[in-house]
Amino acid sequence: MASYAWGLPLLILLIGGGLYLLFRIRFLPFRYLGHAIAVLRGKYDSESDAGEITHFQALTTALSATVGMGNIAGVAVAIAVGGPGAVFWMWVSAVIGMSTKFFTATTAIMYRGKDSEGKIQGGPMYFIVEGLGKKWKPLAILFSISGLVGALPVFNVNQLKQALNDILLKPAGLYHGFSSDMLIGIVLAIITSLVILGGISRISKTASKLVPAMVLLYFVMVLFILGAYIEQVPVYLKLIFTEAFSASLFQGDTFLGGALGGLILLGIRRGAFSNEAGIGTAPMAHGAAKTNEPIREGLVAMLGPAIDTLIICTLTALAILVTGVWESSDANGVSLTATAFENGIPQIGKYALLLCIAVFSISSLFSYSYYGSKCMSFLFGAKYKSYYIYFYIASILIGATTSLSMMINLIDTFFALMAIPTMIATILLAPKVIIEAKRYFSNLNATKKID
Repeated sequence: MASYAWGLPLLILLIGGGLYLLFRIRFLPFRYLGHAIAVLRGKYDSESDAGEITHFQALTTALSATVGMGNIAGVAVAIAVGGPGAVFWMWVSAVIGMSTKFFTATTAIMYRGKDSEGKIQGGPMYFIVEGLGKKWKPLAILFSISGLVGALPVFNVNQLKQALNDILLKPAGLYHGFSSDMLIGIVLAIITSLVILGGISRISKTASKLVPAMVLLYFVMVLFILGAYIEQVPVYLKLIFTEAFSASLFQGDTFLGGALGGLILLGIRRGAFSNEAGIGTAPMAHGAAKTNEPIREGLVAMLGPAIDTLIICTLTALAILVTGVWESSDANGVSLTATAFENGIPQIGKYALLLCIAVFSISSLFSYSYYGSKCMSFLFGAKYKSYYIYFYIASILIGATTSLSMMINLIDTFFALMAIPTMIATILLAPKVIIEAKRYFSNLNATKKID
């Protein structure tokens, strides 16, 4: 199902659609990255604006979902299957994804709707109905149904369990198979319950504290590894580019009749899994931001793929490549990354990585619960969203006791199904976003001249 869903049509929709958006707006948002950072820092925050959370909280909530196992395990999966060249196509996915995120988050603010309780809500299901009209509601329903499964935390839980087992329990002789996995699942379910039952406000406040600290710790650790293997860094940076087009190391399924096509698809797929651009999850977080200027939230959202894929995924990839574990180890997923950290920072590296993995994974559990409950609320009414929360918590136990391949393919499949309505609606609404962007940037430039 995952291979079929992530076929050529979806690649064209995600990458072709993203390129279309990028060229339609003529790279305009990229010229205002400095302004985006000013918005993120709260320079334009106003308590009187509609919404529930600040720009910074919206970005960290979205990042708490994307900065996680996609960056640590997803990159390892890509390199294990496709070699260094897969990283290049993840970069391509990220640059295009920055444009896609700008459009989807802007649209989420422009066309906010109201749930059955009358509360303002944002996200693909709302901008489809509010922006395109009621006749497009089947597309919104497709997104929401897919989101109920796509937002489940099973992949993150599965990889956190694997990391705890490989780094802590097995070396200490404390691993007891299914019972150990189930115990990890129960503990994670309890921790998650304490936060997500408090709603988006508690989720965003928790994420805004956890995510920046762990990104900084992860950044410092990888820089330490790269310093220890500094002579290898230029070699592998070059290899990322050369192998991107040769595909001699690619060992996965192919499409377009060749290994190069399969490598491109692998990189795009893992890149989309990591930064979620075009999938439609992040607009649900950004749609809750306190702002009456849609373009501001679009600019903030655009920073997501840059932080997530261009910085954090690249750091992970280089750590795996320069230590040589991608060739010498049979490990995959998070275990491969852990092996790289163990080699790069002997004795403490894998434990520091485990801390990052735990925080990234647990913070992801918080955000995804919000996404799934919004889909449930749209489909059946806000009063039923608590039922999804209980189902979500129960799914943590499933993720902790099943295989990696099953979990990653399950989420990949429903991510693909979420991307279809999100991208179709975003492309159709793009002309209105471009008009809004020109108005906003024109006023911004006029204000600067007056100042």
